[in-house]
Amino acid sequence: MLRGFYTAASGMISQQRKTDMLTNNMANANTPGYKAEQGSLRAFPEMLLQQLGTSSIPGQELKELPYAKTIGTINTGVYLQETIPNFTQGYLRETGLHTDLALLDVAVPNNEGLFFTVQSANGDTLYTRNGNFTIDGQGYLTTSSGHYVLDENNAPIQVGSGQFTVNSDGTVLENNEIVGRINIAYATDTNTLIKDETGMLRTENNQALPSANTNQGIIFKIEQGFIEGSNVDTTQTMTDLMTSYRAFEANQKILQAYDKSMDKAVNEIGRLR
Repeated sequence: MLRGFYTAASGMISQQRKTDMLTNNMANANTPGYKAEQGSLRAFPEMLLQQLGTSSIPGQELKELPYAKTIGTINTGVYLQETIPNFTQGYLRETGLHTDLALLDVAVPNNEGLFFTVQSANGDTLYTRNGNFTIDGQGYLTTSSGHYVLDENNAPIQVGSGQFTVNSDGTVLENNEIVGRINIAYATDTNTLIKDETGMLRTENNQALPSANTNQGIIFKIEQGFIEGSNVDTTQTMTDLMTSYRAFEANQKILQAYDKSMDKAVNEIGRLR
């Protein structure tokens, strides 16, 4: 009986966490460069049940031998194992702004990803697909949160005015003079990247990702005046939200049924008359 409480409760907790993940995806459906989170539910390790006892040997009544009879396995609940971003390409939306840049994956191996390289205020190297950039007071190209966009030498790119151009290979020109080339980093395994609370990506131990600018096996294209939208499928996300809610509700009903059974066992069956 008590095991049923824990099993139903674990189902409710896992569905609640999945609902939070899906709700966050819906909230960022219009965020440029946002990558939808995917969650996987996993059962706790199964327990093997055995019946322990003793049996008498025929003709030797005083001789008892222990035995263990296998009954089967029992599951102890479920949990949300992990959430992993889906790094598939989002749709491109034209804005006409010089500061908006979209990174287009032309030829990228499976499970690898391309990112803009930016620098935070404390000097950490971060990565993003959000190309909704702007220009700060000193004429540097930055993200909307103030992170510097870095070139191939990991230096901030100073564009001066907003009338700069960016070629498809990331070369930045101001008054027809090259001022730098945007450093596009690539991750050989996107599952190793860590997303922080601001949506920026970082590597484990803050190790720098290699540059894709000189990698012959990777082909990318930068579109100026476009931004990459999120890859959230709102229709599928709403369907998954309803499914998760119904699963939570089903576990809740089971928990209530267990509670009523326990109440009857304690207050009625065990009552002395």
